[in-house]
Amino acid sequence: MIIYQLLNLFLKVVSLYSFILMAYALMSWFPGAYDTKIGQFIIKISRPYLSLFDRFNLSFGPIDFTIIVAILVLNFASQGLAKLVLRIFFGF
Repeated sequence: MIIYQLLNLFLKVVSLYSFILMAYALMSWFPGAYDTKIGQFIIKISRPYLSLFDRFNLSFGPIDFTIIVAILVLNFASQGLAKLVLRIFFGF
């Protein structure tokens, strides 16, 4: 039972991090949003993950798809890990 609760907590943390990444993307639309305390906090926790995708050229014209790809990879990886854990521990 504790495995299920830990897995549920992990999925909630991943969901929260996805929302933080979306907030990071939305902040680019507002001048000065990165200079606020909340903006600095969001940058501090999102840039390390997003920097993994910087080596790929995901910008097409003025549009950067890095955050979209990062969110998709994060969600696919977390769902895959969740299914693997459920299969190993519960046989689903």
